[in-house]
Amino acid sequence: MAVDQDLEQLLTTVRSCTICPKLPLGPKPLLQAGNGANILIAGQAPGSKTHEKGRPFDDASGKRLRQWLGVTEDQFYDPELFAIIPMGFCFPGTGKGGDLPPRPECAPQWREPLLQALPKLQLTLVLGQYALDWHLGDAKSKTLTDTVKRWEEFWPDHLPLPHPSPRNIRWFKANPWFEEEVIPVMQDRVSGLI
Repeated sequence: MAVDQDLEQLLTTVRSCTICPKLPLGPKPLLQAGNGANILIAGQAPGSKTHEKGRPFDDASGKRLRQWLGVTEDQFYDPELFAIIPMGFCFPGTGKGGDLPPRPECAPQWREPLLQALPKLQLTLVLGQYALDWHLGDAKSKTLTDTVKRWEEFWPDHLPLPHPSPRNIRWFKANPWFEEEVIPVMQDRVSGLI
């Protein structure tokens, strides 16, 4: 029971965080976690649409991710099944090539305490370069594609994934092996964990 209270207190503190200066849409940390979660989704940072809606992955990326996982929306948003802890909790703004990187203040401040408060995690889905840097460190390859191709080396505890963003359609078309080989294995494991 104390762990649940500790996690709830930590989530309350994180959700009131204002450490990042000058966020374009203001601070609005988006994450979910429950003490029973076996699966962690380690993403990048919320986009402007999810910021407006107030729910992580409530956009086209989230729809694709739920399809990859083979789960319903209700399952996905159950914090006792899935913890969703991006590298940055607030929308970082937009740059020339799309959304800016996650703010650098967020992960060093909150990531370790949150992960330590989730003792049942058995699978971490690592989405995108910034999450790969944190979770895989020097074990990752120089490119995201090469790291994802080596997915079996990190399995069954971690699974490096491309970001499910519509901006990555070209990557999905150029790498059909991903949906043919990786997605079915991930779906089997996810099904067994929820």
